[in-house]
Amino acid sequence: MTTNLAETGRTGTRLPVGKTAAVDSIWSVTMAAMTATGDLAETERTKLRRAADRGSFDRALAYSILDEALVAHVGISTERGPVVLPMTYGRIDDRLYLHGAVGNALLRAGTDAQVCATVTLLDGLVLARSAFHHSMNYRCVVLYGTATKVTDDAEKLAAFDAIVDQSVPGRAAEVRASDPGELRATLVLRLPIEEGSVKVRGHGVVDDADDLDLPVWAGVVPLRLTPGDPMQDPDQTATAESGPLAPPAASRLTR
Repeated sequence: MTTNLAETGRTGTRLPVGKTAAVDSIWSVTMAAMTATGDLAETERTKLRRAADRGSFDRALAYSILDEALVAHVGISTERGPVVLPMTYGRIDDRLYLHGAVGNALLRAGTDAQVCATVTLLDGLVLARSAFHHSMNYRCVVLYGTATKVTDDAEKLAAFDAIVDQSVPGRAAEVRASDPGELRATLVLRLPIEEGSVKVRGHGVVDDADDLDLPVWAGVVPLRLTPGDPMQDPDQTATAESGPLAPPAASRLTR
């Protein structure tokens, strides 16, 4: 069957707007039915222990953090020992997608294996009067699960779009879609957003009463990721037949 799969956000199939894909598998009609609801699963390895009052299994909160961040640190156990690498990612519903070259040793080791993906947003530096009570304000999601290789081309295309749109919302609809050769050259893994937890610290300094009168500044320094001025590729002409080329609006680049 041939289906026009338009951009539908993080809660549906992500293929470029106006492009048509042949979806001969059942992926496009089964993924929505598989979407998880309710909290993330609490297990022995996700059970909140240290500073448990900062944690939860709130799925909506986890999604908001995953959708705002840009980098996931992915840990996999390999023959040479544990490896953790930063990776770009994308989310569609209750699935996190990772990708890399088919020869990527980390992704190959993670295929059908247990992995851990951690995504963190740093919101502030907490500067206390004592060294011991220095901290950071943050929002963090930790996910565990079995990473599965994506073999369906429609799902791979949707994953590609989700990963591109993670950087700049709507970007996938503006650029050339991946061709069959690029699909074959890329390994995509699907990690279910099911077993995990969320932790958030969002308050000020917690100092000992005996330190409150120490003559040193204490407080919170807020942090946020902001874009600089776009720098156009020098090999690109400044205009196109349709008119001047402009970078994405600042509103699309601000997290």
